[in-house]
Amino acid sequence: MYSTVCTFVPPHCPRSHCRYHLNAEGWRWKHHGSYTRQASPTEIPRYRCCHCGATFSSQTFHTTYYLKRPELQVPLLYRIDAGSGFRQMAREMRCSHSTLVHQASRLGRHALLFMSRHRPAGPLQERLVVDGFESFAYSQYHPLHLNLGIGGDTGFHYGLTHSPLRRKGYMRPDQQMHRDTIESTLGRPDPKAIEKGMAEVIRMSAPVPQALDIRSDGHPAYERSFRRLAGYTIHHKATASTDPRTPDNDLFFVNRRDMMLRHNGANHRRETIAFSKRDQGVVDRAAIHLMLANYWAPSSVNHDRSTPAMKLGLFKTPMSPEALLGKRHFVTRTTITEEWRRCYFGLVDTAEIEHPKRHTLKLAT
Repeated sequence: MYSTVCTFVPPHCPRSHCRYHLNAEGWRWKHHGSYTRQASPTEIPRYRCCHCGATFSSQTFHTTYYLKRPELQVPLLYRIDAGSGFRQMAREMRCSHSTLVHQASRLGRHALLFMSRHRPAGPLQERLVVDGFESFAYSQYHPLHLNLGIGGDTGFHYGLTHSPLRRKGYMRPDQQMHRDTIESTLGRPDPKAIEKGMAEVIRMSAPVPQALDIRSDGHPAYERSFRRLAGYTIHHKATASTDPRTPDNDLFFVNRRDMMLRHNGANHRRETIAFSKRDQGVVDRAAIHLMLANYWAPSSVNHDRSTPAMKLGLFKTPMSPEALLGKRHFVTRTTITEEWRRCYFGLVDTAEIEHPKRHTLKLAT
């Protein structure tokens, strides 16, 4: 939180309808009293925009805006990275697990905006390693694919998309009947979901068509996804999944990320009871994980302490969780892809949930 609230200077009008929301040049504001709260600092100054008349406070520009338990946010980020379950965290923090679930959703939205704002400009300057991380949400009848695009030289995570899948593999007759019942009611997932999702990951990684050197495993959907990319010149090399997963493997960075997603995520561990109940929750926690991997976690604990973002020249030092949460980003002031905008507003549906919760807040966006 801002160390000296009384010296805080609002950077722009927070209301998206104000003409000084995007550009603060010539913007004027004035003090508008203060209010008290139970959390520290207890006194929060308020301000008024001299142009649109909207009132706001210093908290409007912080990631803990409108939270009753703002002190939980940084510890929650550490616990999520440590792979704790929400109910275990709630017992430690003496709060409801739903409080932490809601705050984790906010952290996921913040991660999407932070990664959108702090990424390399211009064409992709390294080879791109792509792969999918498979898990499930709600039940094992609803598997999903997280499509990942990672820099082959720096380990920087450029793209993330979500693709629902149809349950496959061996099933008992009763399990097959149950799957058929679900599909007769809810329909089948798009059989081209991975193909579409991977094409979007490549567009995220290289927004402007260019020549790309892409490494992947032998998944047939990846080859088909390349045909959806008009204007791109793609050189593709497939690596067998049976090759040793050493640092010399072309897929090393994505193999390691798959391992860390399962290791650091309580919702992805084998035979866990902490599995995600919503696909949106999977995306939120994955976004948090990738943000920490890009800007905070070292590339190697023993050999290379620099982060992927440092290798790209985005930051000079690792960004601690406190630094990552030091400033609130506004979706109305951030250039974000349509896929991540869908994730931001909670539009990643879970087939079995008829009325999913959306992110529809007007001010705490």
